[in-house]
Amino acid sequence: AGAAAEARFISSAKGKGLFATRNIRKGETVFVERPVVSSQFLWNALYNYRACDHCLRALETAEENAQRLLGRSSLVLPHPEQCSIRKDLHQQCPRCQVTYCSAECRQAALEQYHQVLCLGPSRDDPMHPLNKLQEAWRNMHYPPETSSIMLMARMVATIKQAKDKEWWIKTFSQFCSKTANEEEEIVHKLLGDKFKGQLELLRLLFTEALYDEYLSRWFTPEGFRSLFALVGTNGQGIGTSSLSQWVHACDALDLPMLQREELDAFIDQLYKDIEKESGEFLNCEGSGLYVLQSCCNHSCIPNAETSFPENNFLLHLTALEDIEAGEEICISYLDCCQRERSRHSRNKILRENYLFTCSCPKCLAQADDADVTSDEEEEGEGETDDAELEDEMTDV
Repeated sequence: AGAAAEARFISSAKGKGLFATRNIRKGETVFVERPVVSSQFLWNALYNYRACDHCLRALETAEENAQRLLGRSSLVLPHPEQCSIRKDLHQQCPRCQVTYCSAECRQAALEQYHQVLCLGPSRDDPMHPLNKLQEAWRNMHYPPETSSIMLMARMVATIKQAKDKEWWIKTFSQFCSKTANEEEEIVHKLLGDKFKGQLELLRLLFTEALYDEYLSRWFTPEGFRSLFALVGTNGQGIGTSSLSQWVHACDALDLPMLQREELDAFIDQLYKDIEKESGEFLNCEGSGLYVLQSCCNHSCIPNAETSFPENNFLLHLTALEDIEAGEEICISYLDCCQRERSRHSRNKILRENYLFTCSCPKCLAQADDADVTSDEEEEGEGETDDAELEDEMTDV
């Protein structure tokens, strides 16, 4: 079967979109895509969310994962055979000891970017230029994380190592780019009010760590800002978890009714306890650049959604409805709660985070609604603005 979807240019205002090349059934996987580059978030890694340095597959067993998130090393998970983690396959880089889930990932990283980025014995040296860059980034970008300077570092390292540099530059240039003013807005969004000074500091550290004559344009103030904005605009969040893999496997078990009820109750309680201890940070998290997925436009009534069911960076796009040949495939940049809010509220979030105003069928149908934000609708429910802001920050 050929590809079920292809990217097409729509207009200079909308850029590209993704369209079905044949009829797609509800529930069908439209495509599975591997990122051209990806990276775990830096705070996430610092807090011991152990993931493969290449594909972000969670490295802890489901039980270890649950124990750490609960802060309880005595916890025992039933059905341990449902855990998919294979520790016997894990490998480390012999020079810098970063861990991979398999020999294949170690090899793929080495061939694409790791030769340039391997810290060797300097892994814990705070004065190494790459460590200085990462430390500076962590001090500017606290959780909840939405991006990583290391995504940019891997882009540079990839081109440095590549035989066919032009091919990679062309690949990266496919991602949607913004005007200078929009770039400023995105950088401002990622770095806050101190963005000009912080961006310049990052550029100097980035240059010290990675400068390359061939890519000299990326290291100029304008080029660096563009690169930064490209990652900020197109980076797709990736989440992996050996615990959620185990839960899915347990859900699929064929058990007698009493056992099923016991297991479901155990899992519900486990998640409640973890939420008390670790809040919403359950997954190994990072971001990646995906050529096809980045062409998907937003709709407040999406007909497809992205997920990471293989517990690594492979992105699955799944149809939420039947989609006809020639129809545009859209995902939602908003979570379920945000999608239920007023058109005015939805567009406020989309403008602030993604710099566009939505004109999907739902927004057009509500175009004559009064311009109240959901803050005003919810005043009676005692929703504070802080909670509102929190919400918006976590869903970039």
